[in-house]
Amino acid sequence: MARGSGAGDGQERASGLPGPVLQAGLQTGPAPGQPEDREPDPASVARAIVLRQLTSAPKSRLQLERKLAERNVPGDVAAAVLDRFEEVKLVDDAEFADMWVRSRSQSRKLAKGALRRELADKGIDPETAAAALEQLSDEDEEAAARRLVERKLRPGTDLSDRTARDKAARRLASMLARKGYQPSQAFRIVGEVLDAASSS
Repeated sequence: MARGSGAGDGQERASGLPGPVLQAGLQTGPAPGQPEDREPDPASVARAIVLRQLTSAPKSRLQLERKLAERNVPGDVAAAVLDRFEEVKLVDDAEFADMWVRSRSQSRKLAKGALRRELADKGIDPETAAAALEQLSDEDEEAAARRLVERKLRPGTDLSDRTARDKAARRLASMLARKGYQPSQAFRIVGEVLDAASSS
């Protein structure tokens, strides 16, 4: 049986917006009865900005607040619009934090310390950040660091030469430190990888 095409379907086709957005009352066009050439109200402008931002990539609430401020949306209007987006789960800092940790730990091999700083910069509160970071175990973190060191160890390095080994160890440990690993942890992992490489 073919699906019926109710008024909601027609509204979705005409607007180009997904059904959940329309049902949540987040459409961005003029309100019913409002002339097309009338200056859009700040809330409509804010909704349009937020929807465009979320279409490009997931964003935290603070990132969206910053973008709205850049576009001179009044603070009270921005807060009300973002509250509504949170109510319908289109803005969710906990989900954003989970996604950020998964993505950055896999693509950039970042340690928890660096991830925690990045989440804080995006306005994620410490409790939400800690919950997101729980998905990255200490074992996963160290395994990622080892793979990175093994990949970055320059072929042909003479590890039997103390000077060459020390130079390689400092370079590799510095790389791990930039990715959020503690210095003692970085040097330990590098030392273990170099030991394994020199004995192979």
